[in-house]
Amino acid sequence: MLSKYFYVLLFKTMNRYMLKIAMLALLHNTGFVSAQVARRFDILVTEIFPDPTPSVGLPSYEFIEIRNVSSTPFNLKDWKISDENSTATISINYILKPDSTVIICTNPSAAIFNSFGSTIAISNFPSLDNDTDLIHLTSKEGVTIHAIKYNKGWYQNDVKSNGGWTLEMIDTKNPCAGMTNWKASIDRSGGTPGKKNSIEGNNKDNTGPSLLRSYSIDSMTIIVVFEEPVDSVNAADASSYFLDKNIGNPAMATPVAPLFTDVILNLSHPLSVTNVYSLSANNITDCVGNIIGTSNKVRTGLASMADTSDVIINEILFNPKSDGADFIELYNKSKKIINLQHVSIANRNPSGGLYNITQLSNKGYLFFPNDYVVFTESKRWLTLNYTLKNIENILELPSLPSLPDDKGSIVIQNHQGNSIEELQYEAKWHFALIDNAEGISLERIDYNSLTQNKNNWTSAASTAGFGTPGYQNSQFKIDKQLLGMITIVPKTFSPDNDGFDDLATIQYQMTAPGYVGNITIFDANGRSVRYLAKNATLASQGNFRWDGLDDKLQKLPIGIYIVFTEIFNLLGKTKKFKNVVTLARKF
Repeated sequence: MLSKYFYVLLFKTMNRYMLKIAMLALLHNTGFVSAQVARRFDILVTEIFPDPTPSVGLPSYEFIEIRNVSSTPFNLKDWKISDENSTATISINYILKPDSTVIICTNPSAAIFNSFGSTIAISNFPSLDNDTDLIHLTSKEGVTIHAIKYNKGWYQNDVKSNGGWTLEMIDTKNPCAGMTNWKASIDRSGGTPGKKNSIEGNNKDNTGPSLLRSYSIDSMTIIVVFEEPVDSVNAADASSYFLDKNIGNPAMATPVAPLFTDVILNLSHPLSVTNVYSLSANNITDCVGNIIGTSNKVRTGLASMADTSDVIINEILFNPKSDGADFIELYNKSKKIINLQHVSIANRNPSGGLYNITQLSNKGYLFFPNDYVVFTESKRWLTLNYTLKNIENILELPSLPSLPDDKGSIVIQNHQGNSIEELQYEAKWHFALIDNAEGISLERIDYNSLTQNKNNWTSAASTAGFGTPGYQNSQFKIDKQLLGMITIVPKTFSPDNDGFDDLATIQYQMTAPGYVGNITIFDANGRSVRYLAKNATLASQGNFRWDGLDDKLQKLPIGIYIVFTEIFNLLGKTKKFKNVVTLARKF
């Protein structure tokens, strides 16, 4: 028979186990235990407040809002919030339950934000940059859970980007879309900390990632850059990448945290400095599962140091329209691949020293032979005001060196500090018949003529929209064997909107830049019926189109018409052309 002491001991032991089980259950129910390890995108940064002043209604303190979009509660203790300059660690136990948000802010502002919702105060809260910054959330296991790299363009509102309004995520099911999934808050208080975002909605991503560019670190290492974050698992498959010219698949592929837009490729065979390679990426998906499509190939190669006249200044806009942005266009006239991370641009002061020195790229950016690249402070403004044939050739910098409206200097130097190109420009180099050069770029005429030769520069043609950023200049010097000529195609046209020969195209080709043109249409009786162009500054080649209407935009009768073209320049050279075209109509 068991003694009574055995039953007492058994009872006490059972009580201890029961108590432990009860405590574990209590802790789990109150959220203090989470056996799950958070995965990427379980918790998202859904609202940020980089620029709290001037206040619209919210407290004038920065904050970051995060939301648990998973079905699992997570204890945030020892999780980290970082920006590009600092990292803060959450030091308290805090359970973020599914479909819940929490505001993360500084200690002094926590009491104020408590009235908006649950708050975590951290003593070394990262100071968010107003213009651009990288924010990333890391779990205690070191897993990057979510990262965003914002800039002022994300507001998509010029007024709200000046401060007082938060940036809000639109669709939490699309966490990697960047600017296309973020906007300024539309809440009257300026933001929605601790509650549903004011712009919340469906913003599905159906497009696969694009391969933007790549650059070499050395002959055995390439960095691949995608335009959006990619899935870090399939991006780590080396067989997904291929280089031509006997290089093949890399030996290793390593996606780079926290954004996962970059992948490091360690090659099996070295690159040759004399080759431009084609690099392709296949089977890569973005973070919502869209697979890469046809935008999966880029050029790459081994860069060389830029030397004198390898890179030339080819076009500048120093007097933009009101609220506009300057731009500087460079052309690679060498046979080298040049890394723009190792090139800077500056001004020269009267004593010969350089100032406003600006690195052209903070990351590797390959500048290939015969390519153009444009630098500006506002890509968006350039897009709205000029024809951009190669948008990928336009790079935005936080600031350019000073470009005064009357005259100024531009110096290009390599990473050893050697000047490789310099221009001292003057506004009087513009075409003399232009009364107001505002918004008109100054174009280089000949790549091979001296940069400082004022006769090698002239105004961009009106027929080209007064600027050609990112592609061949309108005043580019063409082959001297070509004669100035005017041709009309077709000889007979029928403006009846049937999609066949509806317009008469008047094509011109000049022997030199700097010409102005007038085009007048006359009927068979010698009467002028349409002034098609008046004092148009002409590109080296281009065209005008006639739709068969007169100056009052009325239909003209069928018959033979004379296209009279007169061109002239400031040197007194004048030439006149008469071309015949027949206007026909269906009966």
